[in-house]
Amino acid sequence: MSSDGEKARTSGEVAREQTLPTVNPDTEKSEPPQATFHPAVYVATWISLSSGVILFNKHLLDYANFRFPIVLTTWHLTFATIMTQILARTTTILDGRKNVKMTGRVYLRAIAPIGVMFSLSLICGNMTYLYLSVAFIQMLKATTPVAVLIATWVMGIAPVNYKTLLNVSVIVIGVIIASFGEIKFVMVGFLFQLGGIVFEATRLVMVQRLLSSADFKMDPMVSLYYFAPICAVMNGAVALFLEFPRLTMDHIYGVGVTTLLANAVVAFLLNVSVVFLIGKTSSLVMTLCGVLKDILLVAASMMIWDTPVTALQFFGYSVSLIGLVYYKLGGEKIREYTGQAHRAWAEYGANRPAQRKFVVVGATVLVLILFVGSMSPGYAPERVKGMLGGAATGNA
Repeated sequence: MSSDGEKARTSGEVAREQTLPTVNPDTEKSEPPQATFHPAVYVATWISLSSGVILFNKHLLDYANFRFPIVLTTWHLTFATIMTQILARTTTILDGRKNVKMTGRVYLRAIAPIGVMFSLSLICGNMTYLYLSVAFIQMLKATTPVAVLIATWVMGIAPVNYKTLLNVSVIVIGVIIASFGEIKFVMVGFLFQLGGIVFEATRLVMVQRLLSSADFKMDPMVSLYYFAPICAVMNGAVALFLEFPRLTMDHIYGVGVTTLLANAVVAFLLNVSVVFLIGKTSSLVMTLCGVLKDILLVAASMMIWDTPVTALQFFGYSVSLIGLVYYKLGGEKIREYTGQAHRAWAEYGANRPAQRKFVVVGATVLVLILFVGSMSPGYAPERVKGMLGGAATGNA
């Protein structure tokens, strides 16, 4: 009898053991499932922040009359240095730096030269806002892939390919056409932007060469962690001689401490958004989003500051964008993605006809704004132009 009871208890214990959960309930409760956003959210955030930084800087440097581009860049990099140091000690966002074999010698030989190029590109880029319109600056930036390609040849990263050079020449031709159509062409601003493109292209190629080693795999935030301090020091040294002697507290109070802080926050959040965009999408999405962002910036510049964009500029910039997409994707990929997009668009229209009509109307309105603005740039309402301090003076 006792033996039967013993067997019953044993079998009952085994049954209970088999029904026990395999995961600790306390652990399961402490690790709730993470909510993920649709990739469109990351795309929209990156486009908004990237465009916001450009428009914000233009407003500060030109219309708000804070004509200290190097000081502004130094402030951005100083803020980024402080924030990355805080994040490295309080979060896991910068844990990737632990995989980088960084020494003092490597920092001086690899990071410092890239930091110099980064500083020069930022200085030239911000100086350009004093002379050229946002729309024209974005048109000139379309030549950056061409500069990167040439830099890879000059620095021996890739062999010379004349077929590729012929493909990217379409981008250059489009920008040349747009330059001839620019009404407010200022040679000094053009040279600053050209210098910024050259320095940025050199920096990108140097980073590419650095990251080709398995010991230096860095995401954008880790790169900012290493580059921001050296760039802040370099830019600060330049500003100490060129701009700080002219800078007074009246200039800072005139713009507003809160405004400058908000400007640095937006610039830093842009770097954070790049990390999430790359992680949640692909390089293709990044390229196409960049093209869309440039188009939206041209339209925003026309609406906010009454920027004159001529029909010749519109045509030249369109040629550049077509050349840029073709260079990034290639003919076969374009046909493949076009077919996929056509099928997706048809399916979207079948499932959500109202939303598709809204998208079509919105795209049509954007095209009309660009076209009408190129033919008659004085159409922008005064209320819109006054939102960001647009005035009769300055170069939008």
